[in-house]
Amino acid sequence: MFVYKNLLEETLEAWEDARQGVIDEVENIPADKFDFRPTPEVRSVKELVVHILEVAMMMTGELTREDTNFQRAEWPELLNLYATEAYRTHSKKDLIKLLKTQLQDGIKKFREAGELHMLQFITRFDGQKGTRLAWLHHGIAQEMYHGGQLTVYERLLGIEPALTRKIRGG
Repeated sequence: MFVYKNLLEETLEAWEDARQGVIDEVENIPADKFDFRPTPEVRSVKELVVHILEVAMMMTGELTREDTNFQRAEWPELLNLYATEAYRTHSKKDLIKLLKTQLQDGIKKFREAGELHMLQFITRFDGQKGTRLAWLHHGIAQEMYHGGQLTVYERLLGIEPALTRKIRGG
């Protein structure tokens, strides 16, 4: 039985699992369907992937700083501080590569920051106090939420989601 060294390592494993689920679904969607959007007012497949990346990049950048401050700028500006690479990435292949490299870079930064750093209190977006680690869990939940959206997009496109196929043993 594997025993975690600490809460941070357990959380990073959860992030790896959530991100791999997103990657599996993105790989499952044909490149020529990346502009698909179920209705005009929602994100396309590509925009959804970029959104997952921009939030993860901002989350990693802010939570690993000594002076974490989710109110240092308005939401769109805060994302722009960290997500330039995501905004410049356009192809399916490059988005998948960035999903993988951003995760590995993020894990490295969180490990360098350390568990004690992640257990320190910060002020959240809503003005309430919480730990950096709790906000990292929020970021993981955000990825899982959007991963679920990708599975809905796949169903609407007539594609069996990767997770469904995996569970079926396919």
